[in-house]
Amino acid sequence: MKKITIAIDGFSSTGKSTIAKQLAKELSYVYVDSGAMYRAVTLYAMQHNFISSSFFDIEGLVTSLDLIVLTFKYNSAVGFAEVYLNGMNVEKEIRTLEVSNLVSKVAEISEVRKSLVQQQQNMGLNKGVVMDGRDIGTVVFPNAELKLFMNASATTRAQRRYDELIERGDKVTFDEILKNVEYRDFIDSTREDSPLVMAEDAIAIDNSNLTLEAQFEKIYALVLQKLKTV
Repeated sequence: MKKITIAIDGFSSTGKSTIAKQLAKELSYVYVDSGAMYRAVTLYAMQHNFISSSFFDIEGLVTSLDLIVLTFKYNSAVGFAEVYLNGMNVEKEIRTLEVSNLVSKVAEISEVRKSLVQQQQNMGLNKGVVMDGRDIGTVVFPNAELKLFMNASATTRAQRRYDELIERGDKVTFDEILKNVEYRDFIDSTREDSPLVMAEDAIAIDNSNLTLEAQFEKIYALVLQKLKTV
């Protein structure tokens, strides 16, 4: 059976990574979390004092992009590939609220996007890849055979994110998570370079009221239907 490219876009905390991991596992495809790549660059910028809540040394980060090496290594214990920054596993560090509050600013920078998009396109040269992010179906893989656009209400997404962070032991409030979700929606949708928009040939999936099982069944059916036509 021929392999296809599956591009999953959408707003933050819509479960893009969850469904992408499920599909990749079921299809034995490569899963790439493009958002993790932007988060890793943001973490690097924080570690090297290029960015904080009060300043952003864009030139400093841009001139250091060649020093940032991102790789994914499969972890059988968790069932997906984790992101490594210059050889160090940073999967946990990039999921903090501090990184979440700054990642959209980093993702706005054209030089950052150009660098990561090139890496992402190289990862998908042989198809058989599921990638999620903000511009996968519009910029990274405009010719992807299947494009999905995930959405849910801001309140629903904030609650999911809040529950995830609390379970992990982070000390956060629901209000600050909701503000972060709404802020990221605004930045992602209004940035000049590759704003978050739904591709014309994408299929919209609102999962506000869908269980994970129902969502997977619905989307997997779309995948099987697409595989019959390629």
